[in-house]
Amino acid sequence: MEAAGGGAAPGCIDLHDFSGQLGEQRVHFHAMRLQDSLFLWVGAVPALSSLAVAMCSPRDSVPVSTSLLGDPSDTASALLFSVLAKKTKKQVFVSYNLPNTDSSFTLLIENRIKEEMMAFPEKF
Repeated sequence: MEAAGGGAAPGCIDLHDFSGQLGEQRVHFHAMRLQDSLFLWVGAVPALSSLAVAMCSPRDSVPVSTSLLGDPSDTASALLFSVLAKKTKKQVFVSYNLPNTDSSFTLLIENRIKEEMMAFPEKF
């Protein structure tokens, strides 16, 4: 549901699904854009094993973040949601549900998201 001018109407939720073959694994993404926040689910199978949140702070250049569900030492989600919070200037919730947390694989995930954000900025 888009308002005139391409922005989301107040109170509307904009959903966007995409996927990519990253290395040997098929990864699915589900983005839910709200008025002032973004929820991004990343995984290969339907599961919610982690959830983290990040938001930009006027007092610090690094987004403030915390883990809400799952392993708090999981750095894959932490890096991902920090990048997204900086890029979108929104509160970002990220659910990273992949066993592979290797930094090179996480970079592939990040690049795939950036690619989609460039192609469909109105969805984020």
